[in-house]
Amino acid sequence: MRIMAQLAMVMNLDKCIGCHTCSVTCKQAWTNRAGTEYVWFNNVETRPGQGYPRTYQDQDKWKGGWELNRRGRLKLKAGGRLRKLLTIFANPLMPSINDYYEPWTYDYDRLFSAPATEDTPVARPRSLISGEPTKITWSANWDDDLAGGPELAPADPVLRKLSDQVKLEFEQAFMFYLPRICEHCLNPSCVASCPSGAMYKRAEDGIVLVDQDRCRGWRMCVTGCPYKKVYFNHRTGKAEKCTFCYPRVEVGLPTVCSETCVGRLRYIGIILYDADKVAEAASVPDEKDLYEAQKGVLLDPHDPEVIAGARAAGIPEDWLEAARSSPIHKLIFEFGVALPLHPEYRTMPMVWYIPPLSPVVDILAKTGHDGEDAGNLFGAIDALRIPVEYLAELFTAGDPGPVKGVLNRLAAMRSYMRRINLGQTPDESIATAVGMNGRQIEDMHRLLALAPYDERYVIPKAHAEQGHQLEELATQCSLDYEGGPGMNGPFGEASGMPSPVAVENFHALRERQAGDELDDANELRGRVNLLNWDGKGTPEGLFPKRNGDGS
Repeated sequence: MRIMAQLAMVMNLDKCIGCHTCSVTCKQAWTNRAGTEYVWFNNVETRPGQGYPRTYQDQDKWKGGWELNRRGRLKLKAGGRLRKLLTIFANPLMPSINDYYEPWTYDYDRLFSAPATEDTPVARPRSLISGEPTKITWSANWDDDLAGGPELAPADPVLRKLSDQVKLEFEQAFMFYLPRICEHCLNPSCVASCPSGAMYKRAEDGIVLVDQDRCRGWRMCVTGCPYKKVYFNHRTGKAEKCTFCYPRVEVGLPTVCSETCVGRLRYIGIILYDADKVAEAASVPDEKDLYEAQKGVLLDPHDPEVIAGARAAGIPEDWLEAARSSPIHKLIFEFGVALPLHPEYRTMPMVWYIPPLSPVVDILAKTGHDGEDAGNLFGAIDALRIPVEYLAELFTAGDPGPVKGVLNRLAAMRSYMRRINLGQTPDESIATAVGMNGRQIEDMHRLLALAPYDERYVIPKAHAEQGHQLEELATQCSLDYEGGPGMNGPFGEASGMPSPVAVENFHALRERQAGDELDDANELRGRVNLLNWDGKGTPEGLFPKRNGDGS
């Protein structure tokens, strides 16, 4: 058992009002600069809808994530090393700017500088990329509040999997908002897709980052990510992605999107997991078993054996205490209301969601029934197959059972707490019907409805004294198993074993550039790996050495 810690997030979709505050604050903090005009590390989508970029969930088209080969082992859906080598200079499996949108501004100067005319001057849109006049046809939140529209809904890849009846009736039954950031997966296909080894998963907290010095702009990571949360900066020629606001979480502060969330719907905490089980869990044959398989990878922070193993692995005591108080563990295991987004991609995502119950309540209210009554709610959840089917395609690979269980628990919480708020005697049968007790229902209500700040965000601070050890492990993650599917092959600095980046061998790495041995700085002296050369300076070996006479 190899115990590691992972920062994870849960979003309560029942509380999202689609205000996009999280998107705007993230934009201002991280992507408010040249080259990232079209980039949204955080975006909010209306469901059903095409999403951003358009139809990103259609993996038959984009080939993101993992699949199983004939021997039942994981392989990248976009192809392995040979396929990437053949397409390294021309990767067709990637969204174009039209699938995202061409960012624009307005020619406001025209409002002041236009000559006097009979008509009022208009600020025409101009592309932020080319500077030329453009026509606005698409945007990151173009589907906003238009779920189920006859022109947009049929293009939703998730909706296409459902029956014709669902397609026809969906707009009358269901609409909700889906905020998205990078999933910071346990088994990230973007990391395994990177030819230059620039993408890595931090060992100390599981955050997936891009080493800007190593990135060569191959953009295989954009293809490999099934959630399309890796972007290409066309100014710098580098890949960029959500960083989980690591400068903030390292000092115990929540991410910008969480801090500014109007609905208080985001939860951040530590989860302990067994890295040795990740590959096995991601390789289960039946996609519908992936949800339970991923839960099996996560560990109980109260288990004495887990605590002992975590201490042996060097996880600090305050991190273990944070894991025991983690709202993420409570929402996934104690309350059982959080589900992963598209587990069928086999990346083991670590941003989970609480599916919305509100549409069910709204439909009951419209029919004249009491939308908070336990009997009405349970019956409506059982009868309204449309939202359950759609949510199952999002969160449980099409299995409606877990989704129905979550909605029943949320319904039980509403009905149980309503009786208390009205001064009536608590009805324990409501809690018992969903496998819970009254105390658990009240605790879940406190966390979900009241959402106190210190209980939503249980984020331990980084330990500076462990920096040396953690840097040595920077490139190690759940992909590092024998015969693993990572791109550690004949490509650039990722060749051979993981390269340590501690201070004492930094200069050796600069000289080595590539090789099979970690400590032999002279092995390839005088040779240059052009895949790793950034075009700056003249490394030794790029040109023949000059003689004493200058020839």
